[in-house]
Order: sequence, then C-alpha cells, then structure tokens
Amino acid sequence: MDWDKLRIFHAVADAGSLTHAGDVLHLSQSAVSRQIRALEESLNTTLFHRHARGLILTEQGELLFDATKSMNKRLEAASARIKDSEEEVFGELRVTTTTGFGTLWLAPRLPKLYEQYPDLKIDLMLEERVLDLPMREADVAIRMKEPSQADLIRKRLMSVRMRLYASRPYLEMNGGITDIEEIANHRLICQSLNSIQVAAGATLVQHLMTYDIPNLFTVNNYFGVLQGVLNNIGVGVLPDYVTDDFPDLVRILPDLESGEVPVFLAYPEELRQSKRISAFRDFVQDEIITHRRKIREAATA
Repeated sequence: MDWDKLRIFHAVADAGSLTHAGDVLHLSQSAVSRQIRALEESLNTTLFHRHARGLILTEQGELLFDATKSMNKRLEAASARIKDSEEEVFGELRVTTTTGFGTLWLAPRLPKLYEQYPDLKIDLMLEERVLDLPMREADVAIRMKEPSQADLIRKRLMSVRMRLYASRPYLEMNGGITDIEEIANHRLICQSLNSIQVAAGATLVQHLMTYDIPNLFTVNNYFGVLQGVLNNIGVGVLPDYVTDDFPDLVRILPDLESGEVPVFLAYPEELRQSKRISAFRDFVQDEIITHRRKIREAATA
C-alpha cells in the first residue's frame, strides 16, 4: 500500500470529513477524494460510507484505521526519541493527571519549569480516565494509584489524604466545628459519589453522610469543591495538598481524614532516555520535596 495514501486515509478517518482532512493536510478536497478513491481501488473495497453529515468508516475501513493509528503512534514515539537525542530540552510534552491535582497543585508550579526550560511545550490533559501511555495517548502521567499497565517506569511521589476544610470567613459567620456531630449543621461540599474519584475520598464522604447531613453541594472534581469552600458555601472534603497555596483554608476536625492515597509518576519504558521526561520528573520531585518541607514546618509551628 502507498504510504502517502495511508497518511491521507488516516487524516480523513480521524476527521470524518474530506474538507477537514484537506485543511489538516493542506490539500484540496478533490485531491483528498482522489487519493481515497485510488486507495479503495487498490484494495478492491469500500472504506467509507458517504452521507450528508460526513463519512463513516466501513468494517474494512475500521480495520485499516486501527492499523494506521498504531503506525501513527509508533511514528510519534520514534519522533519523540529522535528529538530527545538533542542536548537541549524542547518540544511538546503531553502530561496527564486528574483535574484536581492538575489545576490545584501542578499548574500553579509550572512557571518554575518554564523558567528553566522556556522552549518546552506542556500539553496538560486533565482526565479522571487513565490514558494509555504505551499507546502514546500521553507521554507522562501523575495518577492517584499505582499504574497497572505493563512496560511503564513508575515512581511513587508522595501520599495524599482527604480532609475537611472551611474558609476563615465561613467559620467567622457560622462558628467553628469541634465535634463530628456538628457537621449536620453545615452544608457539605464534596465530590458526588457517582463521580470518578479515589476510593479513599468516597469512603470518607460515605462516613460523613451517616451523620444525616441535610444539605449537600456536590461537584465532579476537587477544583469545583475548592471554589465552593473559598466562596463560603460550606465545609469541603479536599486533598491535603491544597493547603500549600490556599493559606486561608482552616482544617476542620483534625482527627478526621481519609485513608492514604499514593501518588505515582509513570512513563513508558521506551521514553527512559527522554530529556523532556527527565526534566519534568526532576522538576516534580523537587516540588514534592519543597511541599513536604512546608508540611513539616507547618506541623512544627
């Protein structure tokens, strides 16, 4: 099969439209259409069903698209390794982590990374879904559990616990909480139990719900929970790493917390020599060390 025709087929299948694929490939719609027809003739099969709203892959087209997706990811991996043979740290690094950790802990610290590596381009993908690193859906992941995929290099970064927090203005208006029974007098802000979340967080919320809390404000990520707490809506269940950057948060019921949640950094074995991965890994580890030192200092104070 002609490699160039396969490249054009992949773009059309990915876009679902001759016009959009042409825009990506910088080709006219008619040129793209001719290449697809030629490929179909060489294979003696139909790859797309045409309809008014675009193109749908046939069964044979799906088989070919699976092959071209695999080829494309392998080419991306090869390209990344070639680029990483250079001495300088530059280019795109696709990082995936959860919405909460990405927005509340990682993103605020990235300016330090950019100061050191101004030519590095971070594509931050915030997903509760675990992306497939060996299939190059991302280059590096920070997850709230140990990855189960094979052929990954993984490093445990730290542990997180979910705790109860309220804002100082909220406590001034509504009074402090000294006993867990008093939680029933406040609105609880938390992730919905139907949301994808770490089991330890869900277990803590389930425990709190046994105290007949009459009023809930639920959000599907911790960024939203934090906004509710900062805007004095109620008492929130939040990961303990938020205290670094939001000093006005007051911990409620210090003896109450979730089980331990391990935080892992992982990347594919094939990117072991990647200078971009190494730069990002070292940056995160340095920030974790700083984070731990702040926690120790706060505990001592």
